[in-house]
Amino acid sequence: MAAQKDLYDAIVIGAGIQGCFTAYHLAKHRKRVILLEQFFLPHSRGSSHGQSRIIRRAYPEDFYAQMMDECYQIWAQLEHEAGTQLHRQTGLLLLGMQENSELKTIQATLSRRGVEHQCLSAEELKQRFPNVLLARGEVGVLDKSGGVLYADKALRALQDAIRHLGGLVCDGEKVMEIKPGFPVTVKSTAGSYQAKSLVITAGPWTNQLLRPLGIELPLQTLRINVCYWREKVPGSYGVSQAFPCFLGLGLSPAPHHIYGLPSGEYPGLMKVCYHHGNNVDPEERDCPEAFSDIQDVQILGRFVRDHLPDLEPKPALLEPCLYTNTPDEHFILDRHPKYDNVIIGAGFSGHGFKLSPVVGKILYELSMKLTPSYDLTPFRMSRFPGLGKAHL
Repeated sequence: MAAQKDLYDAIVIGAGIQGCFTAYHLAKHRKRVILLEQFFLPHSRGSSHGQSRIIRRAYPEDFYAQMMDECYQIWAQLEHEAGTQLHRQTGLLLLGMQENSELKTIQATLSRRGVEHQCLSAEELKQRFPNVLLARGEVGVLDKSGGVLYADKALRALQDAIRHLGGLVCDGEKVMEIKPGFPVTVKSTAGSYQAKSLVITAGPWTNQLLRPLGIELPLQTLRINVCYWREKVPGSYGVSQAFPCFLGLGLSPAPHHIYGLPSGEYPGLMKVCYHHGNNVDPEERDCPEAFSDIQDVQILGRFVRDHLPDLEPKPALLEPCLYTNTPDEHFILDRHPKYDNVIIGAGFSGHGFKLSPVVGKILYELSMKLTPSYDLTPFRMSRFPGLGKAHL
């Protein structure tokens, strides 16, 4: 535990990928930073655990595609610093109906930003990836820059880097109280800390920390079933067969996105998931009721049967994960409306992991009152009614 008299440049609450990258950027700029995590590391209670995530430039929104250019650079830099592989380029295969508006917008964004990609007809896709089936009218777009991030390894690399750069990573310390002002005071189960600024990146627990500060964000916490499906022939959907990550956009029978990564995390199993889930209290993630709704698994089973015929149509393994997002599924990157040295980062689940290098940079800039490197208009909390001011 740090001495209570110390004054830090910043306290960061929450050691998921966003909090870790925020602390990393602070430490890299020689700021005195302490990162507080309520659970002992590593843990699987939040949204950043697990072995893999997709990285891609394929976005319908130009502001995300722009941010991803720098994200790729910072991921490569961290990989070099850590001396271990954190990323593997596999390509990302987008699947959708030919007339799908989101798919068309993504193609336009990729073209505008000069990202190498290839449009594939059903026949071309069958020749390239014979173990993927398309229904009538469905097409594919291959973003060649897409790939896999090794999530657990990235978290460990960041936490090691923060310590190496002089920052403190304190796990097993739940925050009990925040006293705003200058300096801001944070009391945890193990001590009391003061800092010039505070960054909250607490995922599903964000509103628990913000309510006493007079605001509540429109965050929804979902329990997602992370599903793994057994290959009929081991390796048939693996990177050794040059199989890409994929993202299904509006494909029947799924109203939400379906995504998958090449097999490799578990021998002979491929990760295929549904970008939706059930509302859940983060403290009750593992209660029996959280497992009761299997509609998402049934939707995935039909998708696997119809599109990935070399997988068994029932999942071999299910792992829980918490998603916390906003109604429009865009992030919140902003200052507290009353306390300008309290910075909030929230609503990252589903697609935030790949963007965390730049999110962490932005949160660092806000905490140090620097001009943000990106236009934050899409991420201001004022876009939601009633969130322009605190209610104390």
